[in-house]
Amino acid sequence: MKIGFILLSNSARPIPSTRVAALNMFPLLRAAGCEPHIVFEPASATETPNLDGLLPAIVAGRYDLIVFQKVQGASAVALARQLGAAGIRTVYCVCDLVDAPMAAATDATVTVTAFLKSLYPAALQHKIHVVHDGIERPDVHKGDWGHRRATPAHPLRAVLVTSAQLDRLPVIAEPPPWLQVTIVGRYRPPGQPLQRMREAKWQLARAAEHGRGWTYLRFLANRRIRCVAWHPSGVYELMRQADIGIIPVDTGHAAAPGQAAPSWQVKSENRLSMKMCVGLPVIATPIPAYEPLVRQGENGYLASSHEDWMRYLEALREPDLRAAVGRAARASVQQRYSMEEQARLLLDVFQRVCLHKV
Repeated sequence: MKIGFILLSNSARPIPSTRVAALNMFPLLRAAGCEPHIVFEPASATETPNLDGLLPAIVAGRYDLIVFQKVQGASAVALARQLGAAGIRTVYCVCDLVDAPMAAATDATVTVTAFLKSLYPAALQHKIHVVHDGIERPDVHKGDWGHRRATPAHPLRAVLVTSAQLDRLPVIAEPPPWLQVTIVGRYRPPGQPLQRMREAKWQLARAAEHGRGWTYLRFLANRRIRCVAWHPSGVYELMRQADIGIIPVDTGHAAAPGQAAPSWQVKSENRLSMKMCVGLPVIATPIPAYEPLVRQGENGYLASSHEDWMRYLEALREPDLRAAVGRAARASVQQRYSMEEQARLLLDVFQRVCLHKV
């Protein structure tokens, strides 16, 4: 099977969704006898590229299948229809949004959660398939959860991995005296102090506009919270060194009828499954992507309120409980969310599409 990929971002500088949904799958698809090729990649990431004129090269390349990796818009819809008319099958792979026009124009749509699948119109449900984000570094995991109960002198170390540049600690707000929190996100590296100062100034201005100026200043001044720049290997070492994982999410209000689902509802489970595979006992806000993974109190915790957060954090001060929950967390996701399993599911969709079974 010769498969052409139209990528959201450049393979030399891939953003996470391109890396996880496409590039990580290439070696596994090759091992299964497929030929993945990149037929389009933008100079910089864009969800709505101009794909006009791409049809002749795809037809000449004799591709069996074309995959649109989170690429949408009028040009993408037009190309999908042209490919269908030329007898070339198409799949739309998307992670955190619902795009009915692309789902209608392609032969199948792959999304990352059952909740996202449920948001598509009933007439398209037979074309929607679930393939999760595969865990990238299953080799990195904890072997020690400590031997002391957390105290202010020997605090518990929590890690929060985010794609954002947080200006507050959601839901929790103020860590207890025996808890230190490391937020790994879109921050400047420590070697760029002037840029970090400018960013802090801009964030303060934005926070002040929303009435959160004082909250942000307290966040900056809190010695139990540190903000660290995300790094592809460094993030795994920080997780391995941590005692627990936390994913507090500001959920606000659900969308009104007819409106798009808010961003927190369409998140993938990637950050939760990643922490669980490291062996971290994780406390998370219950959002649709996280709820299927967590067996409450066994392999993790879902905390709906501030009181829940404080209760579960208090429980995890005990090293034996941290170890038991961490081991159960890793065991529960290691195979189900592995890259190999997701490649198998993805290949099944590709084969069904090419055999006209979907």
